[in-house]
Amino acid sequence: MELNLASIYNVIHPTAAFSRNSPLAKHWVTAPLEGVPWTESQLNPKNRIDSLDYPLEPLWRIDGCTGLGTQYYVVPLFLSDMPPMRFDVFIPEEVAAASPILRELLDLNVAFHTKDAPRLRRLGISRYIVRTLQAWIIESGHDTYSSLSGILPFGSRIIFETLEIDVHKTKISVVPTYYIERQLLAVTNLGESLGVSPELLPETVDILGLSIIQELHDSVCVVRMREPRGGHEAGKLWILKALMSGTKYLFVELRNLLQMEPHPNIVSRPEYLVSKRCLFGGKTAVVGFILPYHEPGSLRDTLPLLRIRGQLELEQQLKWAVQLTSAVSHIRERGGGGGGMFYPDLRLDNVLASASGDIVMVDFEQRGVWCEFAAPEVNAIDYMRILASDDDDDEPDEANSSSPTIPDETRAHFAAILDRLLPDWDALQACEDYASPRPRGYANYNIPWLALDDGPEREAAMVYMLGRVLWCLFEGQSAPQRAAVWQSYRYEPDLEFPAFRLTPRALRGLIDGCTRGRREVLSSLVVRRGSRLVLRGDGEGSSSNSSAEEVLKVAREWWRAEVRAAEEFVEMREERKAAGLWDGNYFGRPRLSEVLAELERFRVTAEA
Repeated sequence: MELNLASIYNVIHPTAAFSRNSPLAKHWVTAPLEGVPWTESQLNPKNRIDSLDYPLEPLWRIDGCTGLGTQYYVVPLFLSDMPPMRFDVFIPEEVAAASPILRELLDLNVAFHTKDAPRLRRLGISRYIVRTLQAWIIESGHDTYSSLSGILPFGSRIIFETLEIDVHKTKISVVPTYYIERQLLAVTNLGESLGVSPELLPETVDILGLSIIQELHDSVCVVRMREPRGGHEAGKLWILKALMSGTKYLFVELRNLLQMEPHPNIVSRPEYLVSKRCLFGGKTAVVGFILPYHEPGSLRDTLPLLRIRGQLELEQQLKWAVQLTSAVSHIRERGGGGGGMFYPDLRLDNVLASASGDIVMVDFEQRGVWCEFAAPEVNAIDYMRILASDDDDDEPDEANSSSPTIPDETRAHFAAILDRLLPDWDALQACEDYASPRPRGYANYNIPWLALDDGPEREAAMVYMLGRVLWCLFEGQSAPQRAAVWQSYRYEPDLEFPAFRLTPRALRGLIDGCTRGRREVLSSLVVRRGSRLVLRGDGEGSSSNSSAEEVLKVAREWWRAEVRAAEEFVEMREERKAAGLWDGNYFGRPRLSEVLAELERFRVTAEA
């Protein structure tokens, strides 16, 4: 089964349990390419792309993509000191699906799950984008792009309205995104808006005083300041954190970082705020903030590379495990505002290695992770949220929305459950920006975690995620499961959780205890093989015999059972709470302090 946006709603989300016909299915032509008429055949010269080679002197560079292969980070090479205005290229789903031939030639199915620059640049779509933009800028002049930073809002889009055999005929539109700047908070009252003391606010730098070096992913890029500040050396590299959608999460993270007590293994407070004079409303707003740049990158790529090279040493693993557990415990106990907070984003992508060889936790937006990383109690509530949010009036929004494919009565059923778990959840979800009043004083927008009790229940959910990351640490794997649907890795796991191979036997029980209550995941039945969804255990590569109908049927049955189990868990939880029998740590996982103590004891023993 072809992996595309429609498959998210019909296979990968819990909507698969109730889905009818996805509204996106009409965009996807599933007929085989063989046997096509001459007018559409690649043997016909008029249907051949003249070249997918990079130009000898390319004017653009592709740094990555997101949005399931619909958004590409492009950096102009013909301009020096270009500010990080994030004018990315967007290829709408209906455009990407219009021509099965072009979709295959441009490797768009592969781009769906390939995010990192080295692999992405080898794909046809990267070469096509560079060649198309090259023709565009040569025909219209270099000033066409350089002038955009002065006349367009931050995060405006370069949209490919068509994909043509002849790149000169590809229609390009530059679309301003005024809504982003409308959502940004003004510099003048930022402290009041965030609820933090003015003395905690860093110095402000204008975005035009920054130069982009590299775009790492959709919210992070490497920059340098044109004029050194604060005694920092000239040419020093920094991280700019800025969001082009969901700006409310940017200000949640900024508030959390400003309020959190420092910890050596947690990213430091922002060094600078980044401002921009908005074209809409005339305000000077905060578009992002500046953090230290840790060049070694995330442990997601570091760990498997060390394992492959035979350089994964227990001493280093134990050091990282203790540092990580200490940081997570610190977040829980002294996370901000005079008290603790929860961290729902614990995965290797958000654990960096510093130049000194220590770990640094990042990403405090509090959005949460997909179900194959999250605790089952969090998943149970999140399934309710996804199903309750399925609305015929909603426009599907990449991977984080559901599709209007389930009956109204089903949606209403799950909405009623959420009404009990978190009153006014729908009003919270409807908040488009941080300035919108959050109902009942909710501190963030993560509905499943807000529905958990603040105490043992949230801590137990954090321990679960910690246990899975500890497994990755000691097994030297990039993720707990291989062939993740959302993203392929440079180094795919060769072992899957909860199997053990390298973890010291004395620590296996600890990891097992941290992950009590774990459930089978969809990837135990349906996996991504290359750029297709197939049944696990089916033939390899092109020999796979899984039909789309078989995949849909298996996914539907699995999700029906999983949603039913989630409902039963939520019902049991409500009954126990009503009877005063709910202690939060239903699965009996260890406390964070107990995990840390066990790791430190083993570390001392290993060093003896």
